[in-house]
Amino acid sequence: MPDNVHPLRSKAPDTEKITVNLGYVDLGQVDLMVREGFYSNRADFIRTAIRNQLDRHADVVKQSTLRHSLDLGLRNFSRADLEAVQRAGEMLQINVLGLATIAADVTPELARATIASIAVLGALHAPPAVKAALADRMR
Repeated sequence: MPDNVHPLRSKAPDTEKITVNLGYVDLGQVDLMVREGFYSNRADFIRTAIRNQLDRHADVVKQSTLRHSLDLGLRNFSRADLEAVQRAGEMLQINVLGLATIAADVTPELARATIASIAVLGALHAPPAVKAALADRMR
């Protein structure tokens, strides 16, 4: 590869797949709503139902987020970020509601030296070796 050409990082997915088990009657009702044109497919129905419930409980979620000091949304931790924490002699207490990402170039040793605890409600994207190194610090 020429010196001025750099490969692009693959885009991380912005969703996580989950499995939902429904009874046959509930599933049939969902299929009926799809057939009648209220929703484009089952997944559309389920996403809409989840969003409606989250909207309905938005105040509780907001209060709980504040009470537990959670960072809301996307939180990235680069190698440079963690090296700065290490130079400062500090340790991070990571609390995220959403997606926490630890960069691919972060070593397990650097992660252990800078992350005291990690709690993620949502998803954690990190190299497998980093996840293994932090396993005893995950809540």
